[in-house]
Amino acid sequence: MTNPNVVVTDARSGIIAVAVGGSSLPPPVPGTYITFSKRKLVQNLDISSGNRINAWVDSMRASSPTHVKSPALPDSQSTWPQQQPSALDMFDEITNSSKGKQIVMFLDYDGTLSPIVDDPDRAFMSEGMRETVRKLASYFPTAIVSGRCIDKVYNFVRLEELYYAGSHGMDIQGPSKSSKYDKKVSETAPFQPASEYLPMMDQVYTSLLEVVKSIPGALVENNKFCVSVHFRCVDEKKWIELAKQVASVLEGYPSLRVTHGRKVLEIRPTIKWDKGKAVEFLLQSLGYANDEDVFPIYIGDDRTDEDAFKVLRERGQGFGILVSKTPNVTYASYSLQEPSECRQLSLRKQYRLRRRVQEIKVTLQPELGTE
Repeated sequence: MTNPNVVVTDARSGIIAVAVGGSSLPPPVPGTYITFSKRKLVQNLDISSGNRINAWVDSMRASSPTHVKSPALPDSQSTWPQQQPSALDMFDEITNSSKGKQIVMFLDYDGTLSPIVDDPDRAFMSEGMRETVRKLASYFPTAIVSGRCIDKVYNFVRLEELYYAGSHGMDIQGPSKSSKYDKKVSETAPFQPASEYLPMMDQVYTSLLEVVKSIPGALVENNKFCVSVHFRCVDEKKWIELAKQVASVLEGYPSLRVTHGRKVLEIRPTIKWDKGKAVEFLLQSLGYANDEDVFPIYIGDDRTDEDAFKVLRERGQGFGILVSKTPNVTYASYSLQEPSECRQLSLRKQYRLRRRVQEIKVTLQPELGTE
């Protein structure tokens, strides 16, 4: 889909570089990561050096929107609505682009279907949102793609007719309830490209629990094929200490990487697999890998969702929608402000589809009457 209102943002701008070994590395593009080498971690990152660990903390800040709400955007950010226009404002354009095509919906969970909360165990979606997603899945193949492990995200969503991709796409499972769509993703045999890392992730989880317990507000979450270190409730003055503790654990695991999300550090295997790969896998499993008439839509709020946005942009099919109240470097084509707007967009899609079906029935009725 081409959209003259969409600006392909330079992925290298606006992100702070991480200084390593006395030099400045180029800023990471969305979806990239820092790899820790077992022997060179301490000498390159030099965790004893306040200046260099501060550079890593700067990267944490860059990926974590502030709690403070600005009443107005600075002039340098005034093009935000033009770069990623509101999906609600551009709804007619979106509908026209997808007309006659098979829509496939991909939805992040935290910050997209549920609000971001201090306690990750209490990120509940509303009943209204659950019903909206249920109805959406009755019209289109729908998948939840989350950094959470499948069990956790399923316990939040509780819809059997959906596809689930947990652990940033490293654990994919099909619907446990019969679906009218081609289901090649078995619910009894989930796809797990990082299965060999499971014992290692359990070890890292246990180690991180021990080292961060002295940092007030820090939470460590075991998401099966990744471990999440939440620092949303950590005093910013303690971020340096937290970074040192996480780095000290990862010294012994050269095959793991760290990515930055919204007030969270994600530790996961270095395999070439992410949310973008999960989207490609699910499209292939549904039989749409080479289908020119498929129209994937991915809605997410996190830096890790950029991998999926990028895949759709490179495919030239469908688009990404970023959920954010602040300007971001992104591959998404449109934006929404918050989860409530995600629900509004989904409801509009359902209403437009029902109206289209009704128009088809009205068109066919005279023909049926003459037979």
